Amino acid sequence: MSDAVSVIRARLPNAAPKLGLVLGSGLGGLVDEIEDAVRIAYTDLPHFPHSTVSSHAADLVIGKLAGVEVAVLAGRVHAYETGEADAMAVPIATLKGLGVESLILTNAAGSLHEKMAPGSLMLINDHINFSGRNPLIGVEGDARFANMVDAYDPAMRARAKQLAEAEGIALHEGVYGWFLGPSFETPAEIRMARTMGMDAVGMSTVPETILARFHGLNVLAISSITNLGAGMTGEALSHHETKDVGATIVPNLTKLIRAVVADLAEH
Repeated sequence: MSDAVSVIRARLPNAAPKLGLVLGSGLGGLVDEIEDAVRIAYTDLPHFPHSTVSSHAADLVIGKLAGVEVAVLAGRVHAYETGEADAMAVPIATLKGLGVESLILTNAAGSLHEKMAPGSLMLINDHINFSGRNPLIGVEGDARFANMVDAYDPAMRARAKQLAEAEGIALHEGVYGWFLGPSFETPAEIRMARTMGMDAVGMSTVPETILARFHGLNVLAISSITNLGAGMTGEALSHHETKDVGATIVPNLTKLIRAVVADLAEH
């Protein structure tokens, strides 16, 4: 982590972002909203992972969003790419090393409720780790026993809901279930997930949340609903659908994130 921070400091000695963002599938366009952006490829940062997903960029972008200095991880690496849940350990630790205090996570997810249709946004209020993996396995010391009560900061969630209403953006709220992937869930697994209390499912975000809480960061997470779960429509699922529908959600997600960022700066 310190090596990556040193590289960034050499490029941007005065960088002092307090807010970090992680962008999910099809959401790379949000980077275009960053002003005075400086991009540093993951390949130029020591120990950073390299994404193999077609819809993911692989850059750290530092600049201003809504007048606030931010550090954006444009592209994440999933546990299914490496087999390791700690794939994003170095990037998240690097954000902490740069001075980031709060983290906004985004992802593409499948809805388990017909009323939360593709094209919707869902605020994550809790998660279920169904993967059987944890990014803190092997970490030494008592800090690895990270507290996950209110992992998704209640105050940030409350403000996000207020801001979404003010912007006229429909914002659902629910529990996100992390499945390891990379294959989509089966219809039987979706039925099980609904019974267990999940409202949306996906293949990311939970590891970053655990890592963020390990580092003491406040977390806000928003899912872009790109499809209904397997077996709910009779249609086959595909990553193309995830990318295509995800792109249509970007304007509302961008508007909401800009509002949240500006609000954090004021408070």
